[in-house]
Amino acid sequence: MDIDNSEEPQQEDMIACVVALETALLPCLPARELQAIDRSPHPSHQIDVERHARDFMEAAKKLQVYFIGLQREDQPPPTEIDKLHKEIGVMEEEIRVKSDLIEKQIRLIQGWKGELQDQLDKHNSELEKV
Repeated sequence: MDIDNSEEPQQEDMIACVVALETALLPCLPARELQAIDRSPHPSHQIDVERHARDFMEAAKKLQVYFIGLQREDQPPPTEIDKLHKEIGVMEEEIRVKSDLIEKQIRLIQGWKGELQDQLDKHNSELEKV
């Protein structure tokens, strides 16, 4: 019985959203008339169109939020194992990134080592000439 009680408020919420959407849509005129009003020089016509559009967008936004909420409710909460798998994945990615960085730094140090060896050889050869 708890399931039926919990479904009633959800159903009422959805019905309220649909009613709000219908209420916002009902005053809207067919496209030709809206275009004619849109071109109308009367400011009151323009205000009506803007108000209806705003009402419609607010109702659509409420409906969207409601459906997103339903979608989230359908997904079970993550288990401890799921959380650990996610943490492990994050840690593995972090290790991969840091390993790549270490490899780049090792190559850079090896390059410097080679340059320093070349300079040392050059200085030694100059010293031998002297």
